[in-house]
Amino acid sequence: MADERLVKLARVLIQYSTRIQPGDRVVIHGYPLTVAAEPLLLELMREILVAGGHPHVLMGSEEMRSLYFRQANEAQISYINPLLRMLDEEFEVDIRLSSSGNTRELSTLDPAQLNRWRAARKELVDTWFRRTGSGDLRWVATRYPTYAYAQDAEMSLAEFEDFYFKSCFVDLGDPIERWTQFAAAQAQAVERLNQAHELHLQGPDIDLKLNVDGRSFIPCSGEVNMPDGEIFTGPVEDSAQGWVRFSYPCIYTGVEVDGVELTFSDGRVAEARAAKNDDYLQATLEADAGARYLGELGIGTNENIQRFTRTMLFDEKMAGTIHLALGGGYPETGSTNQSAIHWDMLVNMREGGEISADGEVIYRDGAFIFE
Repeated sequence: MADERLVKLARVLIQYSTRIQPGDRVVIHGYPLTVAAEPLLLELMREILVAGGHPHVLMGSEEMRSLYFRQANEAQISYINPLLRMLDEEFEVDIRLSSSGNTRELSTLDPAQLNRWRAARKELVDTWFRRTGSGDLRWVATRYPTYAYAQDAEMSLAEFEDFYFKSCFVDLGDPIERWTQFAAAQAQAVERLNQAHELHLQGPDIDLKLNVDGRSFIPCSGEVNMPDGEIFTGPVEDSAQGWVRFSYPCIYTGVEVDGVELTFSDGRVAEARAAKNDDYLQATLEADAGARYLGELGIGTNENIQRFTRTMLFDEKMAGTIHLALGGGYPETGSTNQSAIHWDMLVNMREGGEISADGEVIYRDGAFIFE
């Protein structure tokens, strides 16, 4: 018998997050998607079929990804799989379900190889951002609890499963109703933020000014991430001025870069350094012209996420934190920054952090404070 929490989670993802309709073409894939996720995968397929959609599953392992990146020549790295092109250009729904057994499989890969792969796929990334921004492509991303994610979070698998299901609200009787209530609760903060022209982020680890004039703040309430819980926008590209030291390790493609500090001038990263894996940081900043600019500012709002797990899907939703993403921005916010990377980095705001909007403090010590 399936875990009732998995049944509820599949129902949330299909009925609430992606709103699958009869005839929708749905791809389920991951980075990677392995047989470990089969219990949830089966429930997802069941819900898709009940909704009248057409499920397509793309599975693969860490070993397959590692073999590809380590053996592929330049022509193979630059080759675009026509199946992936079709998915990004034509499908109605993209479900990203990952179930990693080794989150560090690519940690020793030459960053230049990854940059070549990203550069070759920039067209697909741009298409994906455009179609998701317009609503033509509905999507949601989640993780299936594995030993690897639990180990990264310094939990047992059972503890991580409980944490995961609670953060998705599927431990409750009616999780869809809870996400609906959550969405309503974020509306006040979004309304206030959408009136702002300039934000000043201050605290022990940050002193940064951002222009958000004309940009839209988007509330996230389980529609595209699960778990969810953030409010985000795309800052004006040339506006970032100041400094930030990220409070937690910055992890990208399995590489943990620690002690990252960035200084921005006219929107661009002018100085960057890291205490650990600085070479990887510097190489990734050279991925393309947009990699040194911010594509996102996000504010975490999920009170059920209170600890760092080394999985950004969870960590960026942590109440009392903000995250800044280098690289590609989301067009629905008004962002025009384009890049093959999107690297989220996290700042703890719970101990002395403030956000001011046009001189008025609206957020202090990890919570909104305006009337």
